[in-house]
Amino acid sequence: MEFLWMLIIGLVVGLVAKALTPGKDPGGCLITMLLGIAGSLVAGYLGRAMNWYQEGQPVGFLASVLGAILLLVVFRLITKR
Repeated sequence: MEFLWMLIIGLVVGLVAKALTPGKDPGGCLITMLLGIAGSLVAGYLGRAMNWYQEGQPVGFLASVLGAILLLVVFRLITKR
């Protein structure tokens, strides 16, 4: 059940990141979900590296969205060429 929640939250985070980032987006629903999940992982990794989060502490929604926006910008730069 936890995996299903991760997918749903990843989809929501990915949709919010796409809505906040201007420009045309490559990819569909699956890419959006993967970017949201990966954004949450990136936010958790960076947050723990900078001592914002402790080990085992969940990452916040805003940090997940910021991580997904960062990945979306990188994804656009890679697929643009």
